[in-house]
Amino acid sequence: MSDPQNKEDELAGTEQPFVQHLMELRDRLIKVVIAVAIAAAVLAVFPGPGALYDLLAAPLVANLPKGATLIATSVISPFLVPLKILLMAAFLIALPVVLYQLWAFVAPGLYSHEKKLVMPLVVSSTVLFFVGVAFCYFFVFGQVFKFIQSFAPKSITAAPDIEAYLSFVLGMFLAFGMAFEVPIAVIVLARMNIVSIQKLKDFRGYFVVLAFVIAAIVTPPDVVSQLALAIPMCLLYEIGILAAQVFIKHTQAPDAEADADTTAAKP
Repeated sequence: MSDPQNKEDELAGTEQPFVQHLMELRDRLIKVVIAVAIAAAVLAVFPGPGALYDLLAAPLVANLPKGATLIATSVISPFLVPLKILLMAAFLIALPVVLYQLWAFVAPGLYSHEKKLVMPLVVSSTVLFFVGVAFCYFFVFGQVFKFIQSFAPKSITAAPDIEAYLSFVLGMFLAFGMAFEVPIAVIVLARMNIVSIQKLKDFRGYFVVLAFVIAAIVTPPDVVSQLALAIPMCLLYEIGILAAQVFIKHTQAPDAEADADTTAAKP
């Protein structure tokens, strides 16, 4: 017969760490909110919400007919849309703090060889996401808007709605940012032994088809944006295969490394 006192002690012993984890999570979320709030306050002063929206709309405005502008079909859109852009930009600026807090929360529960894997993946995935967004803004938008306007009849005066434009931009940013995460997905699949490196190499041809299908679904129905998304995905898939081999070699558990050395030493 078990002792009730021992049960009570067990519960007390397991409850306290759980509460501590919740308190730590709360503290780190507060730090994240503070970081985003500080970034938002700075951006609100300089350059300001209006200037941020003008910067975001610049690729479209540059390709509109002379005298055409964006319009607001809702009464609160001129206030609400720049505010959304301000918060989005603040979150992106504070993203290193967000990722650091996430890393600091999960790192104590990881082995040393797992830490070697997680931190580089967190940093590289962040960099690749920003590269994808930058590629979309500086290259894809200009080409897509120019292509679309070249098909517009002269009898139509383009006056895009600012809320519709914001939704379009966010969708494209997310599509290209996530597409540039292909190497990270390949590395994780290979490192977790879900798919072998050889199978990833054999899947090349299928991935090319898959990349063009994804590009056709998530981008506007024009050739420029579809090629601009599908081709980098194919190149990044090859980079992911090469990077996965390096990560697997340098992030093995100590016992796995010992077994590999023993196997290599056998005649």
